[in-house]
Amino acid sequence: MAAWDILVDRKDLRRIEKRPAPDPSPLADGEARLEIERFALTANNITYAVIGDSFGYWKFFPAADGLGRIPVWGFAKVVESKAAEAPVGLRLFGYLPMSTHFTARLTKGRHGYVDAAGHRAELPPTYNAYSEAPADALDDHRALLRPLFMTSWLLDDLLSEDTSMASLVLSSASSKTALGLASLARKRGVEVIGLTSPGNADKLAQFGLYDRVVTYDQLGSLSAKAPAAYVDFAGNPQVTRAVHTALGDSLTRSLIVGVTHWQDGGAAGDLPGPTPTLFFAPDQIRKRAAEWGAGELDARFDTALRGFVAEADWLKLNHHTGPDALMATYADVLEGRARPDEGHIIRPV
Repeated sequence: MAAWDILVDRKDLRRIEKRPAPDPSPLADGEARLEIERFALTANNITYAVIGDSFGYWKFFPAADGLGRIPVWGFAKVVESKAAEAPVGLRLFGYLPMSTHFTARLTKGRHGYVDAAGHRAELPPTYNAYSEAPADALDDHRALLRPLFMTSWLLDDLLSEDTSMASLVLSSASSKTALGLASLARKRGVEVIGLTSPGNADKLAQFGLYDRVVTYDQLGSLSAKAPAAYVDFAGNPQVTRAVHTALGDSLTRSLIVGVTHWQDGGAAGDLPGPTPTLFFAPDQIRKRAAEWGAGELDARFDTALRGFVAEADWLKLNHHTGPDALMATYADVLEGRARPDEGHIIRPV
């Protein structure tokens, strides 16, 4: 099989190309070569690219000449190894490039494996961790939902600490992360209002995950039970300003999570109400791992994920094979053409 990489222009995400992967260098002691089996492609990956420079996401899988390899989540198998603890045939779940192969310096950690490559040493450890992953019937759902629903679950965990919170307003309500948060928050009795484009409104209402669905052109009449929190998955400064203005004193918290509206990015400037603060999932993971232990954190999350998958009868998985199908799917996700009731699973070959 000819190895390849998908590269994007870091300054213009619409410019994407397939390139033959360089001939692999001989493995050094401690290194392993992994063949990528499958991964998911979502708006979350676009967020990685949009904020890749400021948050270091381009550093995980370096590329030259102003190009980048966008990280994705999925499964890979060791096909060549000089790492004593990572034998050939070992199957792992974790952070991958949009490629057929990659090389990692795999060492056994306290809970699974870690890529200890020098260029990743200063990067958030959450993204350097790989878990052993024997084949499972839920693998496609895990590839798609595990990173997204993990953010949903951690957000809900953070927000649940404020027991007075009566309502949540979520932008980009069709994103899988917003849908996961809506499901969890409503189970706690919180009113959840989803903000979306007119084209997605009817479909979202059918899912039954939101108490109300409001389109962006209706934000002038937006209302919510007080106290309310705004969770911003869109990163659209005009939407943020409209929400803060409409909710007024009812809004007591504003969190920044994603940038699905990457074309509209920019600072919102001075806003009425609370100052938006960034939610960074690894911080909440570290907090709960310290309080509960990593094993208990994983067990609680796995139970929640299985519950969400079991209830997500609205979700259809679409499978794509090869670089051309990957680039076409990437264009759809980048331009916001992906449907809220679909998930995309990519197999390199």
